Amino acid sequence: MATLRLPDVVPSPRQDCERLRKAFQGLGTDEKAVIKVLGHRNASQRRIIGETYQQLYDKCLIDDLNAELSGDFRKAVILWICDPPERDARLANEALNSRRKGVNELQVIVEIACASSPHNLIAVRQAYSILCDSSLEEDIISNVPMPLQKVLVSLVSSYIYDKKVVDSAIANSEAAKLHEVIKTKKLDHDDFLSILSTRSVFQLKETFLHHKKNYGNSIDEDILNCGKGNLESILKVAIWCIDSPEKHFAELIRASIVGLGTDEDSLTRVIVTRAEIDMMKVKGEYFNTNKTSLDSAVIGDTSGDYQDFLMALLGTNV
Repeated sequence: MATLRLPDVVPSPRQDCERLRKAFQGLGTDEKAVIKVLGHRNASQRRIIGETYQQLYDKCLIDDLNAELSGDFRKAVILWICDPPERDARLANEALNSRRKGVNELQVIVEIACASSPHNLIAVRQAYSILCDSSLEEDIISNVPMPLQKVLVSLVSSYIYDKKVVDSAIANSEAAKLHEVIKTKKLDHDDFLSILSTRSVFQLKETFLHHKKNYGNSIDEDILNCGKGNLESILKVAIWCIDSPEKHFAELIRASIVGLGTDEDSLTRVIVTRAEIDMMKVKGEYFNTNKTSLDSAVIGDTSGDYQDFLMALLGTNV
């Protein structure tokens, strides 16, 4: 369930654009007005606002937001206003061009492949090819070392059937195949990756249930028992994103705010990308795991307009 809250009566795109334009004029930017408009519009509405703004003022809304806002608030608003497939494509490209190519950087690609719909993955791949003049698969091959390269290419290349059809016999058989591969600790085995990248989410969940029932441990536990390297960690992310994405994203938020300092990029990414999908489930998982509310955690680690914007997406700031 989404946490994004829309007004009972949504103003017209023209009215929204006029309010944004007014917010940009004068001696200072009216950040509260920006949050009031953009923090309470869905993806379709935001896209129309951007198109209308261009028509009315012959200016790109993103350019004006870049000029008027600053810091983590600006990053969050710009990420939010992008069309979701384009946003995911940009996040993937940023990860592939980062200096480090570890799990923290590359897990965004797993999230795109495993924690969103097959239709969204196709749209992301199309957007990526337009934005980057190369395919997502090509850039993974060019920038990511083996064996992570093999895993990521496998995950982003397949179209997964998304109907709620489950074959228990196949699930039982493939649970055995996965278990045998895990015993050999060859986690980039073709059979292992083929099952993960071609079966539907519903079929894979059934397979994971059979694995737990037949062998005692959850499949992610057995994977982590193979070692503590990047391969084991990225496959754990894939399993969680397939089986219970709210678990992955709740853990990612926790990791972004514990200790000294805040990982604002990760915190922003999770809230922006999940606010229209399953952030209510993420909130529930966060509370069950940490015995405190996600809202309180975000308030405790952020401030100012950045905090207000995130809280709007979390459905708290209305």
